[in-house]
Amino acid sequence: MTSAEILAQYGPREAMDYDVVVVGAGPAGLATAIRCKQLDPDISVVVLEKGSEPGAHILSGAVMDPRAITELFPDWQQRGAPLNQPVTADEVLFLGEGHARHTPQWLIPDCLHNHGNFVISLGAVTKWLGEQAEAMGVEIFPGFAAAEVLYGEAGQVLGIATGNLGVGKDGQPHDGFQLGMELRARYTVFAEGARGHLGKQLIAKYGLDEGRDPQSYALGVKELWEVPADKAQPGKVVHTAGWPMNEHTYGGGFLYHLEGNRVTLGFVTGLDYQNPWISPFEEMQRWKTHPAIRAHIEGGKRIGYGARAITAGGLLSLPKLVFPGGTLVGCDAGTLNAARIKGSHAAIKTGMLVAEAIAPALKAGRSHDELSAYPEAFEKSWLFEELHATRNFKQWFKQGNTIGTLMTGVEQWFLPKLGIKSPPWTIHRKTPDHARLHAASQVERITYPKPDGVLTFDRLSSVFISNTNHEENQPAHLTLKDAAVPVAVNLFKYAGPEARYCPAGVYEYVQKNGSEQLVINAQNCVHCKTCDIKDPTQNIVWVTPEGGGGPNYAGM
Repeated sequence: MTSAEILAQYGPREAMDYDVVVVGAGPAGLATAIRCKQLDPDISVVVLEKGSEPGAHILSGAVMDPRAITELFPDWQQRGAPLNQPVTADEVLFLGEGHARHTPQWLIPDCLHNHGNFVISLGAVTKWLGEQAEAMGVEIFPGFAAAEVLYGEAGQVLGIATGNLGVGKDGQPHDGFQLGMELRARYTVFAEGARGHLGKQLIAKYGLDEGRDPQSYALGVKELWEVPADKAQPGKVVHTAGWPMNEHTYGGGFLYHLEGNRVTLGFVTGLDYQNPWISPFEEMQRWKTHPAIRAHIEGGKRIGYGARAITAGGLLSLPKLVFPGGTLVGCDAGTLNAARIKGSHAAIKTGMLVAEAIAPALKAGRSHDELSAYPEAFEKSWLFEELHATRNFKQWFKQGNTIGTLMTGVEQWFLPKLGIKSPPWTIHRKTPDHARLHAASQVERITYPKPDGVLTFDRLSSVFISNTNHEENQPAHLTLKDAAVPVAVNLFKYAGPEARYCPAGVYEYVQKNGSEQLVINAQNCVHCKTCDIKDPTQNIVWVTPEGGGGPNYAGM
C-alpha cells in the first residue's frame, strides 16, 4: 500500500497545533526553539528528531567557534555547556607520500587559526542544548521522523506529518501499526542538516536555488580514538592537505585532541570527484597510515565511527531561505563555512536569526507567510560577512588543488594583510557534483590496501561501532526511481560507484541468476546522504526510515 492508500484506509491522522514546528534537533533547530522561548515564553514550540535522542545523529569534527553560543547563552560556562577543551595549538600540514611539510605559523591564514575556539563533541553539545530547550518549555519528540510536508490550498507550508510506524517491507501495516500524526504550525522551520530530505523537496518546489550556483558537498568520514596518555596533547588541532588526494580531487584531513586521552580524526573528500574508482572510506583509512597521522594514534584503540555529508558550496550556493509558511536554517540551507571547516556556530546563528523574525510575526498575528525579516537580518549579520569573505573557497578548488591552495592564500592571508576583508572578485561554477564523474574506462583504477584491523579497518566493523540499527521489517528508505538504471548505467559506465562512495557497505553488486544485480543493505545506512548526492543518474532517493533508526553516535 502507498502512504496515500494507508491514510485513506486508516485516517484521518491525529493533529496537534503549535506556533512553531522545528524539524531536526541539531544546533540550528534547538537554537531556533531556545531563542523563540527567550523572546516570548508563551510561544509554543515543538522539535522533531528522527534520532533516538538529540545528538544521536550529530556528527562533526569538531572545533567550535563559541561566538554564536555565547550570544545564545552568555552564561554557557555557568550552565555547564560541554565546551571543555580550549584549542592550544594549530598545525597545518601538506602531506606527500611518506613525508609532511609544516606550514609556518605566520603563513597560516586567519580562517585556519583557532585561538579562542574549543575542541568538542558536537553530539554532547547538542544533547546539552536539548536539555536547555526542554527546561524552557520546548517539547522535543525524539524518534519521530518528519516524512511529509503539509501544504495549504495556496501552496503555503502548514506543518509536517510524521512517518507511519509498523509498516512492513511489503508496504502492508502489521500488528504494531501506528498512523503518523500531523504537527501543524504557524511557521515551520526545517533544520534537518546537510541534504535534508524535506529541505530538498522544498528547494525544488519553490525554486529556492534559482540563480544560485549548484550546491557542492563533501563526505566526512570520522573516527574517535582513545590513545595512550603519553600521546595525548589536549587542545592540539591538526589539519592536512595533499596526500592521499591527487591534484584534481579535493580533500583533506583533520585531527583534534580532546580531553580524556581521546583523539577525533577524519578525512573529508569532495563529492565533486571525477574518478568513479575513488572510495572516500578507503581514502580515510589510507590517510591514517601516513607517519604524521599514525604518530598520534598508534598504540590506541578506535572507539567510534561515523560518516556524514557536508554542505560546502558556501554563500554562492545558498538558496533563498524563506517561503510561504517556512524557512531553512543551518546545514539544511548550507551555511557551513568550508574555508574554516566550521558549521555549528553558523547553524546556531541562523536559528537565532529566524527566531528573531518569528517572534514579532506571531505577536502581530501573522502566520504562513514569508518571514522576510530573516534573510534581511542574515545579510546584515556577522555570519553573512564571514561567508562573503570565503565565498570563492570551493570554487577555486574546482580548478585544481594547486590553484585552490594558492588563491585561498591570496584571499584569506594576503588580502587581509592589506586590510581587505573580502576579495573584490567572485568566481562561479555551474556543474553539480553528481555530473562530474568520468566513465570508469577513461580513468585509472585505484586499488586500495587491505585493512590490518589495528590501524585500518573495513566498512562492516566500522558500522558496528556506530551503533547503527533499523527495524528490519519496514519499507526500504533507500529508493530507486528506476530499478534498471543501476546495472544498465551505473555499473556499465561507472563500474558501480555506489559500492565505493557509500561509507557503510549499503550497496553491492552481486551475481544472481546469471546476471548482475544491485543489493541494497539498508540496515547498514548511517544516514550520511552520500548516495542521494553522488549517484550520477540521480536515481537513488533517500527517504526517512522509521524514527529512532540509524546510527547512535556516542561521544562523537
